[in-house]
Amino acid sequence: QSNYIPWKGYFDIIHDVDLFIFYDDVQFTKNDWRNRNKIKTPAGSSWLTIPVGKRTNRLIYEVELPKNNWAVKHLATLAQNYRKAPYYRHYRPFLEDVYFGRPWRTLSEFNQVMIRRIAHDLLGLSTTFADSRDFDVDGAKQTRLLRLVQQAGATVYLSGPSARAYLDPAEFAAVGIDLVFKNYDGYPEYPQFFPPFDHHVSILDALFQCGPAAPDFIWGLSARGEGCTTGDGYLVTAQPELK
Repeated sequence: QSNYIPWKGYFDIIHDVDLFIFYDDVQFTKNDWRNRNKIKTPAGSSWLTIPVGKRTNRLIYEVELPKNNWAVKHLATLAQNYRKAPYYRHYRPFLEDVYFGRPWRTLSEFNQVMIRRIAHDLLGLSTTFADSRDFDVDGAKQTRLLRLVQQAGATVYLSGPSARAYLDPAEFAAVGIDLVFKNYDGYPEYPQFFPPFDHHVSILDALFQCGPAAPDFIWGLSARGEGCTTGDGYLVTAQPELK
């Protein structure tokens, strides 16, 4: 499902696949990542939430965005907490363009565009994106997901680790698809405001702090061999995970 300014692990999955399919024609879940994510503040990690109402009987793509000034408030909150970060000013025009460059009607539409642009424009990924509504699938739960993966022509399906609770590898193997669960362990730390370090915050945190070197702290050192410079001039280099 599309998330609001997701954490780095979300983009790590995008990095690992050839095709990333947004699965937004499923039930919207209240108080979840669809319309909120965390940022660092002096009071600790704090939620940044898009107000979308309390109605739960709707699919993700049916959730409409409010016509109030939530986007203005979110940019102001980001500025308040990250204006001293080394790369905040560098990415500010990008955020203004996404938030205000066109009118947004639905949460899904906004999230998908934000994710695509962060992946392609800021993280340099070449992954192809698609939407589950572009496929003709029926059924429920795992059956529907499996048919979607089959229609996409996949031989491997990469899932987040929490799906171990409800996905059966044997069902995928029976139709020639390997089910692989992503491992989020081993991410190195980078300079981050307001200790202690929290890995589970929006990708914007790493971008504001590390700029073009942010991918080095997600899927490993790049060919540039660069690190992340703190506001005090220290250079912190990501260390490759030992196997």
